[in-house]
Amino acid sequence: MTTDSTSNTRSGDNPEFPKSLHFVGVGGIGMSGLAQMFLDLGCEVTGSDRALGHPENARIFSALEAAGVKLFPQDGSVYADGRKPDVIVYSTAIEEDNPDFRCAPEGTRRLHRSQALSLGIGALRGRFTIAVTGTCGKTTVSAWLADALDRLNGDPGVLAGGYVKRFREEGAAGNYRKGFGRDFVLEADESDKSLLNYVPDAALILNIGTDHYSREELADVFRRFAVSARSVVVMELAAFQEIGPETFPPGKLILLFSDDPHAPVSCAGRRVLHLDSYRVADGFAWCSFCGLPEIRLPLPGRHNALNALAVHAVLTTRGYDPAEALRAVSEFGGVARRFDRVGVTPSGAQVIDDYAHNVEKLASCIRAAQELTPQGHVTTVFQPHGFAPLRFMREALANALPGLLREGDEFVFLPVYYAGGTASFTPTSDEVAESCRAVPGIRPGSVRSFATREVCAAHLTETAKTGDAVVVAGARDESLSIWAKSLTKTA
Repeated sequence: MTTDSTSNTRSGDNPEFPKSLHFVGVGGIGMSGLAQMFLDLGCEVTGSDRALGHPENARIFSALEAAGVKLFPQDGSVYADGRKPDVIVYSTAIEEDNPDFRCAPEGTRRLHRSQALSLGIGALRGRFTIAVTGTCGKTTVSAWLADALDRLNGDPGVLAGGYVKRFREEGAAGNYRKGFGRDFVLEADESDKSLLNYVPDAALILNIGTDHYSREELADVFRRFAVSARSVVVMELAAFQEIGPETFPPGKLILLFSDDPHAPVSCAGRRVLHLDSYRVADGFAWCSFCGLPEIRLPLPGRHNALNALAVHAVLTTRGYDPAEALRAVSEFGGVARRFDRVGVTPSGAQVIDDYAHNVEKLASCIRAAQELTPQGHVTTVFQPHGFAPLRFMREALANALPGLLREGDEFVFLPVYYAGGTASFTPTSDEVAESCRAVPGIRPGSVRSFATREVCAAHLTETAKTGDAVVVAGARDESLSIWAKSLTKTA
């Protein structure tokens, strides 16, 4: 069991390591986590955000200020008192005419978010880094693994793309935690290929889907990432087969897992762990794997049974007793906006808040909600998180809906979330809804589009009843959570 304490999380004596950083768009889930990480590395950190005054973001900004981040409007005022940060950290979403770029002192170095992440991870001296990736589920599993390690007294660090409820205390956002134990859990992002900028000690690859890139390109990214891991790779069997077993050098510990009880016990000489059973009873999901006793899952859905198996597999590679690891896995406290049951409507329908924003994530979320409503209906209210992502997923979503929606289920579009900046403003949600309705197999009335949340809420009040579920899905916009809560009778 590897729970030896370490305090070697520091920037060190690297002359290239920035002593002061300014984060443009610091309220974002990834940027806010990085800002907290660099504070713990001994840096001076400032940040700006154009949503600084928005009430739905109050919690993250309060947590950042409590941690020590100095916040500014995104208008260049951060430099007004002569401040010149060593670097400006930005993401791909920040445009060249941003005031924090235009007003920056001449010669101020810029650092992309992925480069800053690489620097931060490089400064984690003495920590065993476990990087979790995959097209779907990486935020949930990163949080789940860190939560379990903490329950096993491992005192882990974590940098995740969601707010881990166990670590979301007063003054702490929950998407970053220093920890003093040996292990540091990282959510590794494939969307900008930043996971290729650093080398983890262990890699966990959950799946390969169709988000951001073609499957072939994603498979290549995950292959390069897995090959780079220093000591351990835990990977879904199907992903391993798609990447190509022959691409892995001998000598590295590779442990595979599968949700197929009939999968082989080994593949290319690597052991395959199996999901033995999965069932739903009395509103809860249950599963067993690796010949261990059955556990009640903290989250429904067969995909979460596989996630539990993946977390357990990593824990055993770290030396934890399988029975103790199983207990820790079953006690997961959850992560905000990942199948978050926020209450029930006045008419008795469950309301579920979820970050799902691509076809695979939406499908997993809908199926989990359907398991909880065997005699009822599921209405999925989806707010696309940008025009380009909606355009990318348009055809795949239209083709997926006929096989997803049961009799009486609905899929409802809200207008596309626009966060500012340059956009094509096409396609609209109305246009995509119309193309979905034209697909063979879609029942009349099962796909809708509403111009406002108020109109949508009125529709839900009329249609969603006891035994039904309402899933509010979409990324980036924190106000979605507030609206989902407003639909409940405890709002």
